[in-house]
Amino acid sequence: MSNRWLWKAAPVAALAAILAPVAFAQQLTSDDIEFRKKEYVNKKGERLPYRLYVPLGYDSSQKYPLLLWLHGGDGRGSDNVRQLNGGNQIGTHFFSGKQVQLKFPMFILLPQCPSNDNWSDPDLNQPSKWLEMTMSALADVQKEFSIDASRIYLAGQSMGGLGVWSTLQAYPGKWAAAVILCAYDNFTDIAAIAHTPIWVFQGQQDDTVPLLLVQEMMKQLRKAHAKLRYTEYPKTGHELWKKVFAEPDLLSWLSSQKLGQAAEGQVGSGAAAKSR
Repeated sequence: MSNRWLWKAAPVAALAAILAPVAFAQQLTSDDIEFRKKEYVNKKGERLPYRLYVPLGYDSSQKYPLLLWLHGGDGRGSDNVRQLNGGNQIGTHFFSGKQVQLKFPMFILLPQCPSNDNWSDPDLNQPSKWLEMTMSALADVQKEFSIDASRIYLAGQSMGGLGVWSTLQAYPGKWAAAVILCAYDNFTDIAAIAHTPIWVFQGQQDDTVPLLLVQEMMKQLRKAHAKLRYTEYPKTGHELWKKVFAEPDLLSWLSSQKLGQAAEGQVGSGAAAKSR
């Protein structure tokens, strides 16, 4: 091999090494940059993938709120991607959006439930092991970052909403507020739910979650003097995400809630189209 060939090849190899990270960076999506890919592993070696949004300019000397988002059925898998965009992109990107983060900078924890499994059993109201692992992942995040324990929020849509109902009852006293989109539950500890401010959204023409079932749940919650806000959309089916995240006071309501204080903006309503 001639020295002349080596002289020519070396700069090419060096250039490739320099350009490789650039090419890799070009393949990254904004989600890859903004939502850190992480994984929780339990003692049995079972793995729960999750994403973590860290507020821009994070300062460990300050305390930050955190939102735990439980995805719907289309977000299931093991790719650590679909919980962000598998039918959940409107909700997840609402909370991470610039306008929201400027007003209310917060962490967002987005675990991913495996395919063919659920966050909970709504009939028995038992959290799955994936929901239990999510709570362990949340504890790890609280140890690593400066999280305000009085401002930890829950939100979920569809299957994720089932998980929120279950979490409120299985882990009471931890949540500043909860947002639930089109989900049902067979309450086993309604008193636990009643302590947390919740905002429930339901479409009148939902063919997945029956309207009458949700209305009956709201009656039970009001009877228990729950800190309830309920919004029911006419001529709307199961996929009501766009309407929910266009609600003008959703963020102000959520950000005003803090563990241990009187709930603000609660309205116990019937089947009105808009209930505030």
